[in-house]
Amino acid sequence: MSVVEHANAQGSEPVFEIDTLTGGRNADLLIQQAKQHLPNCVVIADPTKRKHVADALSGLDIEVHAGSDAIEDVAKRPVDRLLAAIVGISGLPSTLSALQAGNSVALANKESMVCAGPLLNRVAAEKQVAIVPTDSEHNAMFQVMERREDVERIILTASGGPFRTTNREELKAVTPRRALAHPRWDMGEKISIDSATLFNKGLELIEACYLFDMGEDEIEVVVHPQSIIHSAIAYRDGSVLAQMGVPDMRTPIAHALTWPERREPTPVERLDLVALSRLDFEALDSSRFPAVDLAREAIRIGKGVPIALNCANEGAVAAFLAGQCGFLDISWVVETVMERFLSGSMSCEDCGNLEAVLAIQAEAERLTGALLEEVKSQKQERTA
Repeated sequence: MSVVEHANAQGSEPVFEIDTLTGGRNADLLIQQAKQHLPNCVVIADPTKRKHVADALSGLDIEVHAGSDAIEDVAKRPVDRLLAAIVGISGLPSTLSALQAGNSVALANKESMVCAGPLLNRVAAEKQVAIVPTDSEHNAMFQVMERREDVERIILTASGGPFRTTNREELKAVTPRRALAHPRWDMGEKISIDSATLFNKGLELIEACYLFDMGEDEIEVVVHPQSIIHSAIAYRDGSVLAQMGVPDMRTPIAHALTWPERREPTPVERLDLVALSRLDFEALDSSRFPAVDLAREAIRIGKGVPIALNCANEGAVAAFLAGQCGFLDISWVVETVMERFLSGSMSCEDCGNLEAVLAIQAEAERLTGALLEEVKSQKQERTA
């Protein structure tokens, strides 16, 4: 049961009213949710599916739009909070549009903050609206963050992914099918591969730096296989405050949608400490999973380098899923693109507006595409 459905079922009056729903290509799911929640407006990103959605919702008082521009437009509609959950940098324009319109944002799209954190923070401050972290790790930090000046370090936890105990030699032969089989969560392809490479932790580290004004050296990444502690804050007096719970995204979503007024009940399983009995922690092995170190380098250098890292990772993940590069090649592609970007003319460009961010993204896409073509050519030569 969804967060909204469960909360609205608790009393005679609904807790949430949905103004707008958007979807990517899954028109049938969007139609199902629209019929259930009866929003004022829906948008399907794929324009070819607009007629299908409109026909299915005919007779209901629901506006139907299509295309990425329409998603950016509806983000300006006045709401109490917009949940930004589009995967990848494609979620940035609508997230920025919402903030510019004065809408508070529940941010579940880490790539937007990775690529344009200073810009999003500046606009939010100018419009005096909140960016509420919604990823489980950042929402955990947000929940236990007291006075920022008293914080000594952030402890960012990682499940370790499906290859936590796999040696480097075995990682060379990892297939997309194996990498998509996360031991704990059923996620989309991009996020599943990011979890397997630990690039999700690298992106989360950059996001945490921007969200909480922290240096990368003030953020410790710890492998925690049970995923019960979602993140923790260590304070200068020796206290460590951790947010715990059964891993279930409905908890951070419910918190982000209702903060700061109240906490709504959710149907998530309750944590049983006695049944759990133990919590395990391990150091991150950077030799097998260099993604976090690459993210640290990107945020230290700043400017457009985090954008280059994110873009290279997106391109490499797509190539891996298509069988065009190996699992370990993903980190190598990201590192090489970062190096080439730094030697180029756009490495010192400011990221102060959306146009600049997208220009850097385009250059990083060019570099990534050229490198992947090199990889493809070398692979063909070896098999010839």
